[in-house]
Amino acid sequence: MTLPTTGRSWHLVARPQGWPVPEDFALREEPVRPPSAGEILVRNVHLSVDPYMRGRMNDVKSYVPPFRLDQPMDGGAIGEVIASEAEGIAVGDHVFHDLGWREFATLPSRYARPVSAEDAPLSAFLGVLGMPGLTAWAGLLETGGLTEGDVVFISGAAGAVGSVAGQIARLKGASRVIGSAGSAEKVARLTEEYGFDAAFNYKDASVGSQLREAAPDGIDLYFDNVGGGHLQAAIHASNVHARIVLCGMIAHYNATEPPPGPNNLMQLIAKRIRMEGLLVIDHEALRPRFVEEVSGWLRSGELHYPETVVNGFENTVDALLGVLRGENTGKMIVTL
Repeated sequence: MTLPTTGRSWHLVARPQGWPVPEDFALREEPVRPPSAGEILVRNVHLSVDPYMRGRMNDVKSYVPPFRLDQPMDGGAIGEVIASEAEGIAVGDHVFHDLGWREFATLPSRYARPVSAEDAPLSAFLGVLGMPGLTAWAGLLETGGLTEGDVVFISGAAGAVGSVAGQIARLKGASRVIGSAGSAEKVARLTEEYGFDAAFNYKDASVGSQLREAAPDGIDLYFDNVGGGHLQAAIHASNVHARIVLCGMIAHYNATEPPPGPNNLMQLIAKRIRMEGLLVIDHEALRPRFVEEVSGWLRSGELHYPETVVNGFENTVDALLGVLRGENTGKMIVTL
């Protein structure tokens, strides 16, 4: 096989002010380096775009470094190995790695994780069996301490994490699972396809009033993907000893000024609410248990994993902007 000498990659060329625009990115041709000892060369097949990537466009210190200007961006990807100088990984194998946003990636094999289409469709390893799935599973069971009989509320419930979290809560014995989403179509899918007991469109009326109607007896666990008014409403609806898992705050990501925080934090004291941030990287040791349990649900058909697929590497930025606008249902995948 003749190896490629050049390939395209996406670069961040300007740090967005507020909402990103296509002009903040550039698609460029770059040399492709053949692998050295211990390395593999991968032709990417599926790319992941995720809300957290918006934070990496800002030049601020965080739990992951910011994207560098005029350098290839990165993110989760599934690719086919087309050249290998590493033991244990052969040409034709498929791997997960973190050098997405490019057509070809050369990397040490220790930074790649083999995956097999015999276990699940390859794209699933970017979603339900990947970072979003582990985030939902660990966030509910470890950080949130989900127990049988809990009333669970999930914001951003039609997204990659929220759609899986709601189903896991149901499978683990929650007495009621409630979700919020941004369209009537998404709300319908939550209840008709993913087994949520109730769902509402947060654009139709205040989150607080709709949550009170959906959870008249209050909530025991809130999985927060949105922040802002959703978090305030969830605190108000929380029962004594409720838990709040702070996974994401997409309502804040494109704000040019610090958004106002909830004004009812005193209720955390009165209700003895525990609120804790969630980073999936803290739970990597749980991956074997997570994969074993979730794979079983996939095989039995008990857990569905919605995907929104955008075809074409040249459309990767459009896919990311779509995620930030809430245009996806489930995991957003770019297929090359």
